[in-house]
Amino acid sequence: MILGAAGLALIKSFEQCRLAAYQDQRGVWTIGWGHTGPAVTAQSVCSQADADAWLLQDTYAAQKAVNATVDVAITQNQFDALVSFTFNVGAGSEAHSTLVAKLNGGDTAGAADQFLVWDKVNGVQNAGLARRRAAERALFIGLG
Repeated sequence: MILGAAGLALIKSFEQCRLAAYQDQRGVWTIGWGHTGPAVTAQSVCSQADADAWLLQDTYAAQKAVNATVDVAITQNQFDALVSFTFNVGAGSEAHSTLVAKLNGGDTAGAADQFLVWDKVNGVQNAGLARRRAAERALFIGLG
């Protein structure tokens, strides 16, 4: 599957595009639409075209991860919600999550509820992540 318009819109709604690097809530240097990596430093700047290209690359990596880890048939909305989640938490966290285990085990409702567990930064609940996870869950269950 590939990321649909609803999934891309969801990601963009939670990832402000910033053309100068900033530290996210965990202190990770970030630029564009939530792009991170060793090349992103405090001095990094980019164009809108760079930010948009990185978003496509980064969402492609998240799509690839979801396609590799989900073993059951899912809807476009479910896929889009999972890609948004994976884009935010990383492919490794998604692959080893209870969310994916429940989904692959046939517990779709349990998987949906697992989105809400991922609302913390360094063990502290974060209102922004809680809103994001609620929006991802809503899309996953077909309400978004």
